[in-house]
Amino acid sequence: MKEYDIARGAGVCTVTGRTLAEGEEFYVVVFEDGETFQRRDICVEAWTGPPADAFCFFRSRVAPREQKKRLLIDDEALLAFFTRLESETEPVRVQFRFVLALILMRKRLLKYESSKMRDGVEIWTVLLTRDQSRHTVVNPGLSDDQIEGVSRELTAILHGDTAAHLTDEASSAGEAGARAVVEAVAHEPS
Repeated sequence: MKEYDIARGAGVCTVTGRTLAEGEEFYVVVFEDGETFQRRDICVEAWTGPPADAFCFFRSRVAPREQKKRLLIDDEALLAFFTRLESETEPVRVQFRFVLALILMRKRLLKYESSKMRDGVEIWTVLLTRDQSRHTVVNPGLSDDQIEGVSRELTAILHGDTAAHLTDEASSAGEAGARAVVEAVAHEPS
C-alpha cells in the first residue's frame, strides 16, 4: 500500500495571497496530482465552494502560536470510542464516528484505503495503523456546516471546554448529539 504525504499549510491563502491570522477559519482543499496530493488553503472570504476537481476539502482553523491545548482524552480512548461505535446505526452515532475517523486520520492513527457504494451509501475502508486492522466507516453525507458543528462540539469535549460548548447559542442538534454520544460511549462497559 502506498503512503501519501500531504504538506502542512503554509499559512497563506492560495487565492488572495494573504497570510492567515491566528485563530482564523479557512478551507483546506486537497487535489490529486498523479501519484501525489497537493494542498491549497483558502480563506473564508475567497471560498466559493469546492473546486470540481478537488479530491476532498474540509474547514480548519489556524492554531494559536503560543501553545496548543492538550486533549483530556488520549489516543487509546479515541480509538476505543471509534471501535465501540463500529456497529452503530443510529444517525447521530454514525455522524459522530465519521467525524472521529476524520480526526484519527489527521492524527495518522487511521489511513484511508478505499471507498465503495452500498445501497446508495458511501462506505470507507480505513486501516488502523497500530495493528493493521481494517475497519469500515459510513460516510453520512454531512454538509460542511454539520461537519463543522460536530467537529466543534467534539473538539470542545475532548479539550474539556465544557463552558464553551454548553453556552454556545448556536449549538445544534448534531452538536448536542455528539455530546450525548461521548457521554454514552464513555459510560458503556468495555
